[in-house]
Amino acid sequence: MNPNNPPRRISSTIINALGGGVVPRVGLEYIAVGRDKEIDALLHDVETIASGGAAFRFIVGRYGSGKSFLLQTIRNYATEKGFVVVDADLSPERRFVGSKGQGLATYKELMQNMSTKTKPDGGALPLILERWLSRIKMEVADAGGVGEEGPAFDALVEKRVRQVVGSLEGMVNGFEFAKAVLLYYQAYNAGDDEGKSRVIRWFRGEYGTMTEAKNELGIRLIVTDDNWYDFLKIFASFLVHAGYQGLLVIVDELVNLYKIPQAVTRQSNYEKILTMYNDVLQGKARHIGFLLGGTPQCIEDKYRGVFSYEALRSRLAEGRFASEDTQDLLSPIIRLSMLTSEEMYVLIEKLMHMHGQLFGYEPRLTQEELVRFLTIEYNRVGADTHITPREIIRDFIELLNILLQNPGRRVEEILGGEEFLAPAAPDGGNDGAFAEFSL
Repeated sequence: MNPNNPPRRISSTIINALGGGVVPRVGLEYIAVGRDKEIDALLHDVETIASGGAAFRFIVGRYGSGKSFLLQTIRNYATEKGFVVVDADLSPERRFVGSKGQGLATYKELMQNMSTKTKPDGGALPLILERWLSRIKMEVADAGGVGEEGPAFDALVEKRVRQVVGSLEGMVNGFEFAKAVLLYYQAYNAGDDEGKSRVIRWFRGEYGTMTEAKNELGIRLIVTDDNWYDFLKIFASFLVHAGYQGLLVIVDELVNLYKIPQAVTRQSNYEKILTMYNDVLQGKARHIGFLLGGTPQCIEDKYRGVFSYEALRSRLAEGRFASEDTQDLLSPIIRLSMLTSEEMYVLIEKLMHMHGQLFGYEPRLTQEELVRFLTIEYNRVGADTHITPREIIRDFIELLNILLQNPGRRVEEILGGEEFLAPAAPDGGNDGAFAEFSL
């Protein structure tokens, strides 16, 4: 398929999402430009996870710099390669640790967004369990020796299930997790949909008290703010037994930790990040990877950011030889530089053809007009430090929409109009659309 001609549904999603300033969850391969080195580094991490290791990265970039785009690109690649991916954005209600269940809320969001290649939009846990059990039944049937129905066959299937869950019992909270898997199998074998639903609720952390879990499942443990990270590690091991390559955990919007007003709560959240980081580097976690997205300020601020926690700062701070032009892409922090003007040209050209295909017209912007558009964008007041790909893309889609709806207007007329040029202030400054930029 021509990379500039995705299916109409994909084109619509991409154009609408980018026009609204958000990253689409599908079709990123049609508009990917630049970031080759960063993507290669992260794909190496994916290979490490598949081979039984673990990985941990911070993806750091300013708002609109392409941070979320990169995370979604890796997410889509990982599911294509047979990984299970869980992702969540932090918020005031979702943190790693909190006195009001914010850590558990993050876990629930991750479980809700559990995705695979065949279930890319989340909610994949029931499908994962069903396919795993179906595969075990097929393997037992293919081995022969007993019929495909009856007590003898069921006993062999349960023996295979117990072999898998037995390997999980040595992990922290693994005994209860293994018991839940067995309960799911028994409900699956009996055709008990209500029983399966109760186990899925337990896996997702939806039981509020241990008493409720004990009464309904006979399990004396529930997912809480204190142990949810242990459950992610157990899931990673279980998913490998279920036929997947591993588990990739993507958490964006770390800036919400930076915004926490209480210093003690911030430090508790950073301590949880340190636990994850240490587990990965010390080999205590297997078949799992973490990608955490944040802005430079929320990482580097020594009073409120990740670097305010000395144990993390000393581990993550760059050495003497790395610079903006010479990055160490094998370090825990990948810093995103801005796309070059050449890369932006390739991107807007792709979007122009996609827009034309979506709305059924032949794009009429020439190469000179595309260059003219980018020149205007990059010559804005404060653009050298504040302009981002998100703003340029949003402006470009607006330009395409205006041209589509006003076929009588010339490109140069629009580019020179108030839509794209902020008026000059009397003092020679700028009071227009970009007045918030500080120089």
